[in-house]
Amino acid sequence: MASRTWNAFTVPGFRVVWVAGVLSTAGDQLARVALTILVFQRTGSPAWSAATYALSMLPALLSGALLSWLADRFPRRRVMVVCDLVRAGLVALMAVPVVPLPLLAVLLVLVLVQLAEAPFSAAQGAVLPELLGGRYEAGQTVQQVTNQLCLVAGFAAGALVVTGVGPHTALAIDAVTFAVSAALLRVALGPHVPPVSLPGDALASRWRRSWRQVAGGAVAVFGDRRLATLLWLGWLALFTVVPEGLAVPFAQEIGVGGGWIGVLLAAEPAGAVVGAVLLRLVSRRTRLRALGLLAIGTSVPLLGYWSGPGLVPALVLLFGSGLCSAYQVTAGATFVQLVPPDVRGRALGFARTGMVAGQGLGIVLGGLLAQFTGPATAIAAAGTAGALVALAAAAVWSRREPQAISAVLPAES
Repeated sequence: MASRTWNAFTVPGFRVVWVAGVLSTAGDQLARVALTILVFQRTGSPAWSAATYALSMLPALLSGALLSWLADRFPRRRVMVVCDLVRAGLVALMAVPVVPLPLLAVLLVLVLVQLAEAPFSAAQGAVLPELLGGRYEAGQTVQQVTNQLCLVAGFAAGALVVTGVGPHTALAIDAVTFAVSAALLRVALGPHVPPVSLPGDALASRWRRSWRQVAGGAVAVFGDRRLATLLWLGWLALFTVVPEGLAVPFAQEIGVGGGWIGVLLAAEPAGAVVGAVLLRLVSRRTRLRALGLLAIGTSVPLLGYWSGPGLVPALVLLFGSGLCSAYQVTAGATFVQLVPPDVRGRALGFARTGMVAGQGLGIVLGGLLAQFTGPATAIAAAGTAGALVALAAAAVWSRREPQAISAVLPAES
């Protein structure tokens, strides 16, 4: 079973999409963490630090609503290339030292750059099932493992940016990663025209209809109870992302800093890498049956923060949470395979919009709570709420007959 995971690399188009994703993910994390550290150094406020991190997620609510439908209207390669070029240009502008950093952090990197993320992700997500077929979940596992490794590397490097190469150099590197990704996709990937393209309209008409396109994605999801339950399981990440947004103030609370901030940020993604590899050792039916239990297990370790853990116990708790969070690979892959191809881009855009916006909201609320109770208590409260909601989601999933769902999915290859 584990050897099948790497069969995805035998598909040339997947290799192209994979490399492009690695480039942009690693560079983007470098910039995000550097900005978060800078804000906390200047304000000393957990709420502002968390808000800075969350601002890089919340714009997806607007972009997902207005722009994800582009993945079902234009060739998907074109959508991804244009989005990468837009992000490369904006981040390059922010890298100019004479431009005020706080202003550009809010107006460009944290808002305009993220507006291009939703259509890119929707197009990428719609292309992968076409490329991989029965190898889709294997490809998703590869994506999850490498993305988490990029997060580990980006977090670890980002924590040292302020005292190392500096924020402007980090942003310049980020811009280059987007540009290289765009060039690679343009040269080495086919156009991937949507199966049923949306009719052409004037630009103003497209913007007026965009909310209806998103509504179409929502209807496709909530019209199928299996998809709705999988969406609920995926959106549980809004609780377990709180330690990530509070890593900088938590490090100060326990008396560590510098590189240890990066280690705290990297612990959960490292656990997710191990979990994703371990899940590929068992059958898909077993993975589907375990979704609810693993969803609960993602939040339960955070209850340990009620005891005010030190550095090592906190790292163990975060690693355990990440280990269980690998269920998101199976939940996401199953969701995509069950969505009809002609609405896949819109359904993915809706799902990812909710996921990213929910995570941003969770971090903001966690930061506000940490302002009054301290970071450890805020993380523990998020874990408690997440465990309770996960229990309800797991109960619903157990009634969705995972075995029957497994039977209707394409055979793994």
